[in-house]
Amino acid sequence: MTERPEIFTVGELRASGHVLKDLRQELRDNLLEALAEGRDPWPGIFGFGRTVLPQLERALIAGHDIVLLGERGQGKTRLLRTLAGLLDEWSPIIEGSELNEHPFEPITAHSRALVQAEGDRLRVAWRHRAERYVEKLATPDTSVADLIGDVDPMRVAEGRRLGDPETIHYGLIPRSNRGIVAINELPDLAERIQVSMLNVMEERDIQIRGYVLRLPLDVLVVASANPEDYTNRGRIITPLKDRFGAEIRTHYPLELEDEVAVIAQEGDLVASVPPVILEILARYTRALRESPAINQTSGVSARFAIAGAETVAAAARRRASIRAEDSAVARIIDLDAAVEVLSGKIEFESGEEGREQDILDHLLRTAVFDAVREHFLGLNLDPLVTALDGSSTVTTGELVTAKEFLENLPALEESTLYDDIAARLGAENDGQRAAAVELALEGLYLSRRISKESDDEATIYG
Repeated sequence: MTERPEIFTVGELRASGHVLKDLRQELRDNLLEALAEGRDPWPGIFGFGRTVLPQLERALIAGHDIVLLGERGQGKTRLLRTLAGLLDEWSPIIEGSELNEHPFEPITAHSRALVQAEGDRLRVAWRHRAERYVEKLATPDTSVADLIGDVDPMRVAEGRRLGDPETIHYGLIPRSNRGIVAINELPDLAERIQVSMLNVMEERDIQIRGYVLRLPLDVLVVASANPEDYTNRGRIITPLKDRFGAEIRTHYPLELEDEVAVIAQEGDLVASVPPVILEILARYTRALRESPAINQTSGVSARFAIAGAETVAAAARRRASIRAEDSAVARIIDLDAAVEVLSGKIEFESGEEGREQDILDHLLRTAVFDAVREHFLGLNLDPLVTALDGSSTVTTGELVTAKEFLENLPALEESTLYDDIAARLGAENDGQRAAAVELALEGLYLSRRISKESDDEATIYG
């Protein structure tokens, strides 16, 4: 963050050469500058580069209000929050202004009188761009007063005339003047509340209890919503939809690497999770989105995979704490812990009652096998199969340490297979090596070359 400008009066502001821009022009100029310089205007956004982001950029250049439509967990809110990065870092306002008015363009009677009286001595304050982005979660109990404003009875009681603009207590949207207002889950707003936004978005004035205040508000209204064919909680009324200049459909990541990048970025991981584990969780999530047993109209949120990664990391951390491991590294065995707690985050089709766990287990096995095929293709695992000749077994489990697992692996005469397996996954320590070998063993089991027996305490390959 750069330092706040050392400018305190309107006179100093004019002398600095400051130019007044409306909000849309400010966003447009900063976006075009970033694009021209090759800078990414959307840090931390993955999977939208060829689809959603070009539409969003065109909408901002056109100066449109925007609504993002998409299923849960597609990154709509995160995308809206990045809009604040396109604002100027510091913006001047009239000190004490309730509506954040620009010193060169006051919009309330009180501020205009103040500018007239003070002239170049008028005090200037500065707002950071983070303060110019305001977010509201739409809930059924949201009122017109919350969004637009209402008459303040205390000000009337002080002797002001009813209808005097000074009696108005402004709501969220007027107080966000010269900023961005984001409304999440817009259909959850009652229809009469949505009606109250019509004038704000088109005529840029506000109406409160029969009083029309001609305030040339400078706000960008952005919103998120689930597609209407999914949500039963409400809808966006047609006149309000018409006010949004751009309706943009979001989607889940199209490429596997984007899905993995989202998990790695958003997950709060309390232990080291090898990239292959994140890849398996990403493949698992994508398999769920394609399964006819899953209700796809409700979607499979990216939060599913993120929560899975966090659970896998927690299982590794728990093992390291109980068994006094030097470092906590997640392994394939920890994936079972994630499946056990994630079923409540998805909705199954009505005909799948009683089969939920079987479906989840089958799709996880599919994801693991796809990862094995991707990373170990061409690698000869026959020496490991031969070593598990019936008298030798390999034991792992949620409380088996990586060191114990590696020490109990059968010896492979004149073979560097374990090193080759580790090298394929870039394993650098015992935890990562154990995760790599566990994945190879699971792949051999899924391809029916070895057997596996599991109970609550251990898993035995042989």
